[in-house]
Amino acid sequence: MYKIFTLIFLSFSIGSLAQINPENVEIIRDRYGVPHIYAPTDEGVAYGLAWAHSEDDFQTIQSTLLAAKGMLGLHLGKDGAAADYVSQLLRCKQIAKEQYHTLSDDYKKVLRGYVSGINAYAKSYPEKVLVEGSFPVTKDEVLAAYVLSLSVMSGAGETISKLVNGEVSSIFENSGKGSNAFAFARKKTTDGNVYLNVNSHQPLDGPSSWYEAHLISDEGWNMMGGLFPGGATIFHGTNEYLGWAHTVNYPDKIDVFQLEMHPKEQLKYKFDDEYKMLDQKEVKLSVQILFGIILKVKKTLYWSEYGPVIKNKKGYFAFDLAVLHDVRAPDQWYQMNKATDFESWKKAVEMVAIPGFNFVYADREDNIYYLGNAKLPIRNPGYDWSGVLPGNTGETLQEDFHPLEDLPQVLNPESGYVFNTNNSAFSCTEGEDNVRVDDYDPTMGYREFENNRSLRFYELMNEYEQLSWDDFLRVKYDKTLPDSLAYPVNLNALFKLDSNKHKRYSKIINILQTWDYSSGIHNVGAAQFMILYRHLVEEYKDEYDGTPYQLTEEQALKAVKFTYKYLMKHYKKLDVTLGEYQWLVRGDYKMPVAGVLDVITAMDASPYKNGRVRAKQGESYIMLVKYPKNGLPVIETVNCYGASNQPDSPHYADQMLLFVNQKRKPMTLDLDKVRAEAEAIYHPLKLD
Repeated sequence: MYKIFTLIFLSFSIGSLAQINPENVEIIRDRYGVPHIYAPTDEGVAYGLAWAHSEDDFQTIQSTLLAAKGMLGLHLGKDGAAADYVSQLLRCKQIAKEQYHTLSDDYKKVLRGYVSGINAYAKSYPEKVLVEGSFPVTKDEVLAAYVLSLSVMSGAGETISKLVNGEVSSIFENSGKGSNAFAFARKKTTDGNVYLNVNSHQPLDGPSSWYEAHLISDEGWNMMGGLFPGGATIFHGTNEYLGWAHTVNYPDKIDVFQLEMHPKEQLKYKFDDEYKMLDQKEVKLSVQILFGIILKVKKTLYWSEYGPVIKNKKGYFAFDLAVLHDVRAPDQWYQMNKATDFESWKKAVEMVAIPGFNFVYADREDNIYYLGNAKLPIRNPGYDWSGVLPGNTGETLQEDFHPLEDLPQVLNPESGYVFNTNNSAFSCTEGEDNVRVDDYDPTMGYREFENNRSLRFYELMNEYEQLSWDDFLRVKYDKTLPDSLAYPVNLNALFKLDSNKHKRYSKIINILQTWDYSSGIHNVGAAQFMILYRHLVEEYKDEYDGTPYQLTEEQALKAVKFTYKYLMKHYKKLDVTLGEYQWLVRGDYKMPVAGVLDVITAMDASPYKNGRVRAKQGESYIMLVKYPKNGLPVIETVNCYGASNQPDSPHYADQMLLFVNQKRKPMTLDLDKVRAEAEAIYHPLKLD
């Protein structure tokens, strides 16, 4: 039956692909394997992007699409089934199908081209398909993957996990992993160029890791930057005229409601003066276990007026988030890609379809701009939206959303710069140039707060009236914490320990107390601090209530003892450098890498081997841009590994050395130059 269906689909697919002749699509690989994709139409470019990205990382793209289809459990077992559950609980496919009509006609063509390209690749290389029957994919499924991914990035995963476990307070917290973005106007630079730093701190691998591409068409698309697996446009980067960077932000993007259930009749909940029945649906999650055996696990899913519902020991709880009301985020990114000046870019941003993320913008016309973007409902001020809300009244039901003018934003401040390091929207530039928290609707949940990176950025800005390009690089690659630390654990007790009272541990105490707060690979103190700090976070994570946990002297000494034992066990010495402890690893390639949590060049890590750790999230894809008054922008980029996720590719790890040495490769938006310097130029395979 499956083979018959496949044949029917392919006969249809070939006809639908007739609009895109693969021979008109060029995939131009530069010396680092980065794809520069040209086609006469935007639809053709999207086809080429799907093909090129599949060549480099088809396995990760499939994981994203399998989750949207509810089939990831067939590939990853229990972990994949959890993603399938979330996808079905959120009704991602249904929402994508119902809201597809809201997309612009131009973006529908782009989506169609991407779907055609990914299906063509799967047909051409059936041996690379991870799960039988998972192709072809449809436009609704690719759109559903956006809904799922953006829901998770808006905090749905944490919310669902906590509700399942019976936790109903502090639903979503700042993860602290970090991103950076800053822009400098001409008045702030010594060479008269506008500077932009695009520097999101994402996982180095997986479905939200960065892929670099350059998209060019005769319809005005000429955009370079980063996207995630399954993306059909650039998410942030630059075109000939302008560019922007994203960082994660933390307004109140999710609302949780406790339903008032009927005292006698099951699955009925009170809503104003009546009781309504929960929508109920039973699904079967497919889970592959040992030897290819597939288990079917039944799950009952509920839906209410407020959105998806989870039952736990404390009752029934619904939650809602903007992505479930608006699927146009990828369309907005596409419109931003095509913008030619600040006015057209801002018109795209006025869609307010992207559910979160700060925007830091710069252009060749000397505009710089910060936006604390979020799609937030207009909430009834009579309720406390920071906690769990009553789910028995239409007064807490969300219908309308704040327009762009309601959101915190700063355009062309007198200071000459804007920035964000996941810190407060009300601290994006200098002093009085900032907007005030009191001027914004408190139900939106924007807060005033700083982190180590924002404090350090301000310290650095105090050194410069103007910045040269070398100064800009120094700020971007700064590896030092601020004078006053802003971690969730208050470490004063550690720095007050008297080493004379603890002779056995005096050396490790002295290393920690005399550490210069820097995190280069040759630094002694950074590794010791991260071993101790990660231990503290694990020990006291349940004590964190949004304010720094106050460490006692006894707890500080206990952490010092743990650090001492760890170092002696794994290294037989205490004066270990960061480069001995923390590595960047891909396959057989291993290199020491700088950075610790919450420095500007931030790096988080996970256990690797023999007491070492491997970098897992932080500095990843970096784009630095200079906008002159005339001509194309000057672009430098680097990715943490390489352009390809295929171990047999020469571009699997060929950017690692650049990355760890804090260097970059020159890039260009000039198509003629790209072609002249290309390593390879070819077309996607043509379907017979």
